[in-house]
Amino acid sequence: MSFFSLILGAFGFGVGTTIGIIIGYFMFIHLLPTAVEDPVIHPVTEQELENLQRLLPEMPQWVKNPDFDRVDWLNKFIGNMWPYLDKAICNTARNIAKPIIAEQIPKYKIDSVEFETLTLGSLPPTFQGMKVYVTDEKELIMEPSLKWAGNPNVIVAVKAFGLKATAQVVDLQVFATPRITLKPLVPSFPCFAKICVSLMAKPHVDIGLKLLGADIMSIPGLYVFVQELIKDQVANMYLWPKALEVQIMDAKAMQKPVGILSVKVLKAMKLRKKDLLGASDPYVKLKLSGDKLHIKKTTVKHNNLNPEWNEEFSLVVKDPESQVLEISVYDWEQVGKHDKMGINAIPLRELTAEEPKVMTVDLLKNMDQNDAQNEKSRGQLVLEVVYKPFDEDEVPDDIDDPNAVEKAPEGTPEGGGLLVVIVHEAEALEGKYHTNPFVRLLLRGEERKTKRLKKNRDPRWDEDFQFMLGEPPMNDRLHVEVISTSSRMGLLHPKEALGYIDINLADVVTNKRINEKFHLIDSKNGRIQIELQWRTA
Repeated sequence: MSFFSLILGAFGFGVGTTIGIIIGYFMFIHLLPTAVEDPVIHPVTEQELENLQRLLPEMPQWVKNPDFDRVDWLNKFIGNMWPYLDKAICNTARNIAKPIIAEQIPKYKIDSVEFETLTLGSLPPTFQGMKVYVTDEKELIMEPSLKWAGNPNVIVAVKAFGLKATAQVVDLQVFATPRITLKPLVPSFPCFAKICVSLMAKPHVDIGLKLLGADIMSIPGLYVFVQELIKDQVANMYLWPKALEVQIMDAKAMQKPVGILSVKVLKAMKLRKKDLLGASDPYVKLKLSGDKLHIKKTTVKHNNLNPEWNEEFSLVVKDPESQVLEISVYDWEQVGKHDKMGINAIPLRELTAEEPKVMTVDLLKNMDQNDAQNEKSRGQLVLEVVYKPFDEDEVPDDIDDPNAVEKAPEGTPEGGGLLVVIVHEAEALEGKYHTNPFVRLLLRGEERKTKRLKKNRDPRWDEDFQFMLGEPPMNDRLHVEVISTSSRMGLLHPKEALGYIDINLADVVTNKRINEKFHLIDSKNGRIQIELQWRTA
């Protein structure tokens, strides 16, 4: 019986196969049309740009788009320099990230966040071409086509509650066309004051990420979500006309002087009494807006509400259309903060060149015209001002260099110098229990302190301190700490730290002067302005 079943099965298979071949022949071969036209072939030059981009996606931009220029020389330069650029970029990234991380980790009860490994890999980015725009403004605009399929290795270790977790970036692809603008162009190296970077379209970003050694991008749906999230976040921040701005130099400080403003402080009248046991001890401060380095002061007239000075000062003018003469009258105090008696300002555009003008200005509480406190009389100040522009844009040889600093006094050690630290002001200080701040400076075991200001979240000290050093502090750091002390005899919280910074002094020795605002570590929004000068004999 089984024999007959086998015979019948084989016979059925043979018949079915034969019938299938016959049907397939008639459907796919015999019934094919015979009048097939040859395809039309067009030259590549007649193709549209979009068709070319689909046909040849890896073609460089300088081939696909005639607006882009070849930059093979730049790719060769970056290829040779990449091992050094890799280390320089990573070191800069570490230095930038370190204070930011130190500021943020206390909020989340994290012990530490460290880079175990940080390298951009051996594959440098390449530029497929570059556009350069010429405008009537003092600027240079470039649009490079950037492609980077890199092999970075970035391992970040996070320690908290006795546990350690690591996140690792292993692969990265970035395709972008940024617009880089160098502006304004100035006649001082590096010849531009600011770099602005914008993206002209959403970038393509492909990233490989491992968490605790596991490739989390292999989780279904997570890969696409992360890529789109990165694209959207980057586009929201830097998609044109939004831009990332990097300040290279102070453009106003690099402007060429165009004239001299001569100011003669004549007298003041009907000043308000500030001292309990006397009148007031007034003096006047003068400065031009945009110039934080050159502040002029009169002498102090003790116990006088109607003082006469008749003192002359000269200030360098760089932009008479926008600059103003800022006037402040203070009451001198032997101990503690000098009280401000009143302020005012004179726009230089209101002055006629070479024409002396005697002006009587009212002293105000602040420059807000709508403030009711300005209705109270605070006295008047009489000045004689004259603006003298230079002829034919010629700057006299005796104009001071705006970046110059005074020489160190006699007795300064040979090869050393005098480090001057000026504590200007702080802002947005946040004390949990009280905010009565003072600043403590510490360098090579020497300590200096400013005066304490009561109940002030935006204090201004304007105090300077000097450290005589036998050698340049190339490897030293200045420790700056803002501390609040209780104004009462509090036992629970007599002292509170409001933030600190450590300033690398090598930059001061190199540049002779820096004047910056620093974000305070261990403070949410607090910042402090410190000016440093390195003076040599």
